[in-house]
Amino acid sequence: MQHDEQVRLMKELIAHLDAGTNVDAGGLMPQSTSTYTDAGQAAREWREWFRGMPHCVGMSGDLAEPGAFLTTEDLGTPMLATRDTEGVFRAFVNSCRHRGALVETEARGTRRRFTCPFHAWSYDASGDLAGMPKPDQFGDIDAECTSLVPLPAEERHGLLFVHPDPDGTIDLDELLGAWFDGEFSTWHFDRLVPINHDAYDTACNWKLAMDTFGETYHFASLHKDTLFNSFHGNVQCYADDGHNHRMILCRRDIDEMRDRPEHEWDITVAGLPVYWLFPNTIIMPFRFGCFLVRAYPTPGDPGRHVSRVDFYMKRELLEHPGPEQAEINDVIANIAQGFSEIIRDEDYVMAESQQRAANAGALDRIVFGRNEPALHHYHQTYARKLGRPVPTIVDAVTP
Repeated sequence: MQHDEQVRLMKELIAHLDAGTNVDAGGLMPQSTSTYTDAGQAAREWREWFRGMPHCVGMSGDLAEPGAFLTTEDLGTPMLATRDTEGVFRAFVNSCRHRGALVETEARGTRRRFTCPFHAWSYDASGDLAGMPKPDQFGDIDAECTSLVPLPAEERHGLLFVHPDPDGTIDLDELLGAWFDGEFSTWHFDRLVPINHDAYDTACNWKLAMDTFGETYHFASLHKDTLFNSFHGNVQCYADDGHNHRMILCRRDIDEMRDRPEHEWDITVAGLPVYWLFPNTIIMPFRFGCFLVRAYPTPGDPGRHVSRVDFYMKRELLEHPGPEQAEINDVIANIAQGFSEIIRDEDYVMAESQQRAANAGALDRIVFGRNEPALHHYHQTYARKLGRPVPTIVDAVTP
């Protein structure tokens, strides 16, 4: 993020703190709880947004060297993503062209060859068949029919995007938009090193997981013994850009930074940028690195999803030999563990309780407040993308 934008945003946060105000969505927004339970809507979301769109599957640091790979089935298609010998990011259907078995079963690592355990057909990081037993006895087969099936893949600003459909297309200009495309280029995500990968299979709709990252109104209550020690609750900056949006959370370190010269101001110390990339991705860069959070529906069950919470560290923080490095490692480990535990043990516990009420039909609607504009934007965007009635903002909620 450019420094003049950082200063502008920090001044906005300071103004809210001094005035005791917050961002204002202009009204309240009732939202039907069916968005978390409707099986037909969930099926469309899965088909159109997860099976039918490119998604971020990680960061460049996940494939730091030739031969590095990661696998995922979060989007329905078994996928193998690699860094080939020329340093090019590639992705394939993780399925042997002989009989269809997975060629790689590990989640991540580095290999020179990917060998199917069924009949030992092997493939290189470019997806080409590298070897097969007794080819003279197997019979003639065209090389195009033996290579792994490629998936559309693109790397930009240190983010790895893959489309789960071999016939799909990737348009990152449309997905990111001009604003995110420009701002992401300033964060240097390509310099980050993966530190921790967590996954939480949770009994709540994936959109409830997204809702958790849409406001800080709950910090003083739900996170009173954790995040509220480091953040001012119910204070933020907010702006949307089409189907994406950005929030800036307000760290308590801003209280000390406001007294420094403006050229020393740093948004990653005074705040926490939170980018939402439609439909399911949260990117949070901060002073030590970045968190990448993604929520994936469980097909066939609107009330369940899997969240992936990955932590990446700035490479330069790993380059301090001696006692100082050990201290840095301890700080980083505590941050990674603490953040993940807060999501799992606080936010998602609440999300599961919300889902139980929604499943029971106990409430036909919930309400998003004037101070929760990101929640307005989430659900208005979902409705527009599905061609459904868009929730409206009202001055007051009545029976």
